[in-house]
Amino acid sequence: MTNGELRAGADRVRMELTKVIRGKEGAIELLLTAVLAGGHVLMEDVPGVGKTTLARALAKAVDADFKLVQFTPDLLPADILGASVFDPRTAEFQFHKGPIFTNILLADEINRASPRTQSALLEAMNEGQVSLDGNVHRLPDPFLVIATENPVEYFGTYPLPEAQLDRFALRLSLGYPDPDSELAMLNDRQLTDPIFHVQACMKAGELAVARESVCRVALEKTVASYMHQIIAATRADDRIRLGASPRAFLTLARCAQACAWLRNREFVTPDDVRLLVLPVLAHRLILKSETGIGGENVEEILAGILRKIRIPA
Repeated sequence: MTNGELRAGADRVRMELTKVIRGKEGAIELLLTAVLAGGHVLMEDVPGVGKTTLARALAKAVDADFKLVQFTPDLLPADILGASVFDPRTAEFQFHKGPIFTNILLADEINRASPRTQSALLEAMNEGQVSLDGNVHRLPDPFLVIATENPVEYFGTYPLPEAQLDRFALRLSLGYPDPDSELAMLNDRQLTDPIFHVQACMKAGELAVARESVCRVALEKTVASYMHQIIAATRADDRIRLGASPRAFLTLARCAQACAWLRNREFVTPDDVRLLVLPVLAHRLILKSETGIGGENVEEILAGILRKIRIPA
């Protein structure tokens, strides 16, 4: 397929998602950016704003296999990855695949599972494979984890460790819709749910081709240097205990390429980078305890860093 055909397909996917999730075009663009960058998404928001609906609609729009795992304190790694089960007929162990063997995995309320269970996703998210009993099992391509968590309710939850957070390409929040969009949602659902009418606009395999096109989007040295200055500033800031990792730098670059590709450009601009700094970096940074006590937050610190670094011409 040509670049034009792939972009047209991505635009149709975007339109299908906007029919289901009203008034959240920015969040939908971020989700598509992560998908085209080959990254995973952390959706942090209160219940009932459409996180699960958005994930299901995306799977339908790209004709991808979809699985949902409800994370609970008693969930075990085998419940996600699968397990080897002895077959008395053959006197051999047979591997039974878990729900992680899919294109899009929705890890609902991921912070309710124990750290042991959360860590079961680490290899899959980073390597696209699962290692069990000395055997390596490749995951389908594409493979995307969309994880949700409630930022308000902390009882019975386990904070995601830094290594887990660093594997999410970006974090997004849907938030409450504006009044007009919320009223439109009511009208949309008088007789049926719009998600039942989502049309497949791309094939899951076409996403791999689109990702190759994203990789070819030009990243000029001045823009790459601008990105690295932002990353370096997070490591040098006295208010930050843990700055952005090299993985964060690479992810920011790939997401910027995906953003440019979605906007029908063959090159990355500083505006692409600035748009993505907060969703790509904010969840990865850890502030010093005294910084939080002083009332400053990650978003304000990143905004200050962006103001200080000169934008390349």
